[in-house]
Amino acid sequence: MISRIINENDVRRAAALLEPAHNVLVVTHSSPDGDAIGSSLAAMHVFGALGKDVHVLIPDAYLANLRTLPGAKEIVDASRYSDFAAELFDKADVVLCLDFNEPSRVGRLEDLLRSSKAPKILVDHHLDPDIDAKVVFSYPDMAATAYLLFRLFCRLELFNLIDRNAATCILAGMMTDTGNFAYNATDPDMYIVVAELIRKGADKQALYERLFNTFSANCLKLRGYALGEKMEVYPDAHAALITLSRAELNRFHYTKGDTEGLVNIPLAIPGIYYSAFMREEADCIRVSMRSRGTFPVNAVCADHFGGGGHLNAAGGDFHGTLDDAAAFFRSLLDENKKKYITDKE
Repeated sequence: MISRIINENDVRRAAALLEPAHNVLVVTHSSPDGDAIGSSLAAMHVFGALGKDVHVLIPDAYLANLRTLPGAKEIVDASRYSDFAAELFDKADVVLCLDFNEPSRVGRLEDLLRSSKAPKILVDHHLDPDIDAKVVFSYPDMAATAYLLFRLFCRLELFNLIDRNAATCILAGMMTDTGNFAYNATDPDMYIVVAELIRKGADKQALYERLFNTFSANCLKLRGYALGEKMEVYPDAHAALITLSRAELNRFHYTKGDTEGLVNIPLAIPGIYYSAFMREEADCIRVSMRSRGTFPVNAVCADHFGGGGHLNAAGGDFHGTLDDAAAFFRSLLDENKKKYITDKE
């Protein structure tokens, strides 16, 4: 039996909002990852099984390897259907906010979210939630929002409505936010949940192949180039950096998701405690960081790149050139070493 962590009063308040609701709108963050898509689709399946009209609305496109998840074809992309997105907010009896902690994280949907009169329920595992929600389930110690959502389903007495499709989506969210349980994965209860999801019919091996072990030829060539030509290693600072310009991405016919997980690879080098990956976009430099041990990349991203995240997985943005972003990262190496690296690493 897993521990009871979720506040009972919050469960009752959420149930009071969800039970009479017919139109449930599920919203998640920009550039939705596996946890965002997996938890959103799981909510669609479970609340849909209750006879509710459920729509999943995302601000923009998501990764191609997630498009085979059950129900993915029903996701509404606001970057393509902006008028329909506004209609969904107007019709919503309740808005379920998944895997984000503040309105700015939903990008083009921010104004619609802020102005919506429908009550909001937040289910998230990021620090410092700042959303005007009637009920907030914020548990930063949870490895994934999908994991938290499973536990919430159980507390709402909806466990029996978790079918194979919902279980598959929940497991996908948990796997992607932990690197297939390689990090943020020390909670014993999480593996009890994994066992339950497999009993429900989720195929973990098939998900692994789909989510972590399927690449196009161009994607593999891009990764080879990034590691062979662009990876910088700083042994004394216990750090690594990979940068890719827009021209380099175009050279390898980059598509969304081709660099997913690239930032983790330098952590395989002995003595490297944290790794950064910087990708040039039209409006900014996207920064992703990963770490092992106690090195807090969420603090580095929050302090220097206007972002945040979790202890071992975080991100942010840099407004300037790619060269400037890389130079700024290098300028932080000594500070990070003195501030965060101990003999215990």
